[in-house]
Amino acid sequence: MTNKTRLAVAGATGRMGRAIIAAAHHDEHCSLVAAFARPGNSLVGSDAGELAGVGKINLEVSDQLLQDDFDLMIDFTGVESSLAHLEYCRARGKKIVIGTTGFSAAQLQSIQQAAEEVPVVLAPNTSVGVNLSFSLLRQAARVLGNDADIEIIESHHRNKVDAPSGTALRMGEVIAETLNRDLAECAVHGREGHGESRDRNTIGFSAIRAGDIIGEHTVLFAAEGERIEISHKASNRSIYASGALRAAQFLMGQAPGLYDMEDVLGLRA
Repeated sequence: MTNKTRLAVAGATGRMGRAIIAAAHHDEHCSLVAAFARPGNSLVGSDAGELAGVGKINLEVSDQLLQDDFDLMIDFTGVESSLAHLEYCRARGKKIVIGTTGFSAAQLQSIQQAAEEVPVVLAPNTSVGVNLSFSLLRQAARVLGNDADIEIIESHHRNKVDAPSGTALRMGEVIAETLNRDLAECAVHGREGHGESRDRNTIGFSAIRAGDIIGEHTVLFAAEGERIEISHKASNRSIYASGALRAAQFLMGQAPGLYDMEDVLGLRA
């Protein structure tokens, strides 16, 4: 049996951090060696396993990452902290899976540059189902895209701060690329008031923030006389955690480069 991947989990006290810790605890290919959170977090010093609901694992949540005895970091934190963690990994030759969304174009460029030195998976959504939907969207766009109005509707919990979601934007990018459009030019975010009738070459985005919705995405292709909807609805964060661990295993055999979940799942063809 091959050696287990030694994991460090950033944002260990958050919802995704806890889900990843729980998933790693039950994964025979992983060994959790570090879990850390922001300095001042009231849960620093807690047992990571107890926080994740899997029982005591004798690994305390730290307020900083001091040790380098890990192979790969999984990061679902925030834009600035994820960039700092990426730099930490780059300087030490460590692999990293980043599930954070909301990066600017300049920040994405810096991630691309770091990936020239270390393997990086950057995934706005690590769900296997969501990434399969990207392939379905390409097919739908090829067949229907020029004859249908395209709208992307996404819903998330009230505490999500970026809109549209990274997943919704990636869906838009996939469709725009397939149709040889520039998403920056054809995207329309929300509608209000009176204006001209809808331009078929645009791609619309609508974002809902309410309650505890984990994540729902629907892409609507509306043509004359019929419409097709491609939807994904998450009911448990464990799907993102298991996808992140799958990405971690993928990265262990990769050279430096910037990868995404379609690479992980072999969906590029």
